[in-house]
Amino acid sequence: MANSSIAAKALEQGQGILRLAPTWVPRSFCVPGRRIKLHPDDYYVLGGVRGGIDERWLSSTTPAKNGPLTGEHEGLSKVVFEEGGQTEQVLLKDVIEELKGEIVGDRLWDEYQSWPMYSKFFDNMGPLPHHIHHNDEKAALVGQNGKPEAYYFPPQLNNHGGDFPYTFFGITPGTTKEQIKQCLMDFNKGDNKITNFSSAYKLEPGTGWDVPPGILHAPGSLCTYEPQKASDIFAMYQSLVNEAIVPEELLWNGTPQDKMGDYDELVSVIDWEANVDPNFAANHFMMPRPVHPLEEMQAQGYVENWICYRSEAYSAKELTVLPGATVTITDNAAYGLIMMQGHGKMGVWNIETPALIRYGQLTNDEFFVTENAAKAGVTITNYSSTDPIVMLKHFGPNNPDLVVVK
Repeated sequence: MANSSIAAKALEQGQGILRLAPTWVPRSFCVPGRRIKLHPDDYYVLGGVRGGIDERWLSSTTPAKNGPLTGEHEGLSKVVFEEGGQTEQVLLKDVIEELKGEIVGDRLWDEYQSWPMYSKFFDNMGPLPHHIHHNDEKAALVGQNGKPEAYYFPPQLNNHGGDFPYTFFGITPGTTKEQIKQCLMDFNKGDNKITNFSSAYKLEPGTGWDVPPGILHAPGSLCTYEPQKASDIFAMYQSLVNEAIVPEELLWNGTPQDKMGDYDELVSVIDWEANVDPNFAANHFMMPRPVHPLEEMQAQGYVENWICYRSEAYSAKELTVLPGATVTITDNAAYGLIMMQGHGKMGVWNIETPALIRYGQLTNDEFFVTENAAKAGVTITNYSSTDPIVMLKHFGPNNPDLVVVK
């Protein structure tokens, strides 16, 4: 069966809602936190040289940048189509390129000719090195997009906090560029001590942070849901974390060839004013914000909160459908979704939250809702009399329903 016919038939079968297969991504510099429901035997299924699987990418048309050993289609979501006992899979990227605005909506297709974001679960046992994502201008020098991202810490995936549930953000006010440059120049001298010039914040499940490009950050060890722009560009600015050496090649990741060895270029990637903002927490921390008045939503059988709302590049909601309720939820933009809790029916699909997933196993917990289906309204029924349905929904740029909070 040709990919083109799979795309059209999958769209018809789901009545505007596409079922997606899990997309697992390893990171050679990470240790899995083991909270993303992958079977214990499968975290190193790709081999020790690839590292452990500590990410699940969601609604992704963005390939993972994992060096020369990166697998074919690594990081790319696939649409699942089943017919006559046969199962076919096709890349979400190919489905969108063929059906265009029928999937993402004409608004996004006309501007981006793509799905310009993705989300992921990031699940590391320890903290990541202090690192940075380039803005559009810097990323364009190496043929990539810039990368703003946001964090939300789902309570369902944080039964333990890992080794260090604190994130370093930004640069302490009063620090000079020369001090940071010296840290970068000391990268090969063991601990370059760059986090001495930063502040760590305790991470709390059920809350989040917005991280624009150019912000130094060393993510802590909570399992994190991360909506972000469609890019995988980064550079590691910390040389030693959890007593593990960070390879120097990652310091220069995202740097143009003609700027290699130029430490001033590394400093120029930093959005200095945003990093030394004395009100950093107030301007980046995110508590959930109700989409509508709480009593009004509860009376209809659901609660929906904005959980990522400080960026035009993406947004996200957490939807809870109360036990036994049937609700119809409308949105004015396409979105991907991942189930966090409960089971029931969504449109034509059975939806459920698996407790354990084998590598390569299909699930009924991840979907992509087209703009047309979102606007028409998605009907969800919670089959349980006791357990809520909880799902996270990630949207592309300039969501018409979002009032951005800066």
